[in-house]
Amino acid sequence: MERSSAAGVELEGGCDHPNFDDDGRVKRTGTLMTTVAHIITAVIGSGVLSLAWAIAQLGWIAGPITLFLFALLTWYASTLLSDCYRSPDGKRNTTYMQAVTTHLGGCNIKLCGIAQYTNLVGTSIGYTITTSLSLMAIDKSNCYHKYGHKADCRQKNSIFTIVFGIAQVVLSQIPNIHELAYLSLIASIMSFAYSSIGLALSIDRIARGTHVTTSITGRPIGPNFSSTEKMWNIFAAVGDIAFAYIFSNVLVEIQDTIKASPKENKVMKQATFYGIFISSIFYVLCGLLGYAAFGNDAPSNFLTAFGFYDPFWLIDLANVCIIVHLLGAYQVFAQPVFAFVEERCKKRWPESKMMNAETCIKMGSKKGWSLSLFKLIWRTGYVIITTLVAMLFPFFNDFVGLLGAISYWPLTIYFPIQMYIARTKTPRFSFVWVWLQILCAVCFILSLLAAAGSLRGLILYIRTYKPFQAKS
Repeated sequence: MERSSAAGVELEGGCDHPNFDDDGRVKRTGTLMTTVAHIITAVIGSGVLSLAWAIAQLGWIAGPITLFLFALLTWYASTLLSDCYRSPDGKRNTTYMQAVTTHLGGCNIKLCGIAQYTNLVGTSIGYTITTSLSLMAIDKSNCYHKYGHKADCRQKNSIFTIVFGIAQVVLSQIPNIHELAYLSLIASIMSFAYSSIGLALSIDRIARGTHVTTSITGRPIGPNFSSTEKMWNIFAAVGDIAFAYIFSNVLVEIQDTIKASPKENKVMKQATFYGIFISSIFYVLCGLLGYAAFGNDAPSNFLTAFGFYDPFWLIDLANVCIIVHLLGAYQVFAQPVFAFVEERCKKRWPESKMMNAETCIKMGSKKGWSLSLFKLIWRTGYVIITTLVAMLFPFFNDFVGLLGAISYWPLTIYFPIQMYIARTKTPRFSFVWVWLQILCAVCFILSLLAAAGSLRGLILYIRTYKPFQAKS
């Protein structure tokens, strides 16, 4: 039995669904809980692991203030963006770029596409780097437990990166983001688990009275740390915190999973508040307690850089949770890329059987998964490319900082604000218009400074790095 859906996709083998939404797509079933799970999965990613280092650069005052400001900015801009899911005529904008096309148009469309998909691909690479570090940390933890803390337990990063890549080749065959609800729920639980373990280890380290030095202004300037280095590290720390709060690039796609009643924007606003609030609590605790535990020498990744050695089984468990979480989080960010390319190819070659013919694979339930040869080849190729890039540049801290710096402003601040102004027809030079433009300008300057700090760090690493040969 065959049927052509509204999107022009031929489904073979009985994948027809009796219920469709107003745009001809299979009826959406997302709820407040699944939406919060998607958001937490997207927000609490590898960024949480570098927050102790970021607070160490900023200090006890500027650190918490920066975290609070980014949380507030992200929540505010997300409420503006959630109202852009529906066009004035009620038509759905199922992707971020489609929302920009509807409300802004012109050159904004290309700028949005470049910013969004660069971030999505970059985040996939960042999560690949982080997961390989966690896999390596488990191996090193067991080695240290067996041979002692002074043993040479270094391994090549590339081995563990390939392992994660193989797993993602399989997971990437999940048809679309709508099928990720359970994976996102598991991933969000894992994010709480490893964050809680990190918190517990930090509290234990503090309780044991480990002598560390902290400061109101962060890591102090001294003989081995110049004022220039301090400045660059502060910029990079801002980029790390920005990366920790990025999820606007998939907000519209997440909102597109919500069922039509109650209204999607109301559910999304609630979910955004809960998701950012819960994430921020963990961020503040991880950042501040991590800084209190390690002081000014806080590592760039406090679970994989061996700030902790014992109990080794608990550290292994934390890293297993990171791995499981990022297995799901990778898909949350990769699925919009898959959908974008596949939709473009179907429009470009509408008569191609390779592009359009999909075979339904029953998974033991009433509903099957639609697979195609094109999806298999394209998605596998995408995973291979992101894996290779992660093997070439396995620099966790500066990579996530650069990614956060270049992506936060356009996707979280600029486009949501400009779409709000266009949608509400806010008069030029009115109080609201001026306030929003000032906010845009300030965030743009901060993003430039953060990008410069992270880029400098990457350049310093690359000067001495040997691809595929380095051990850590």
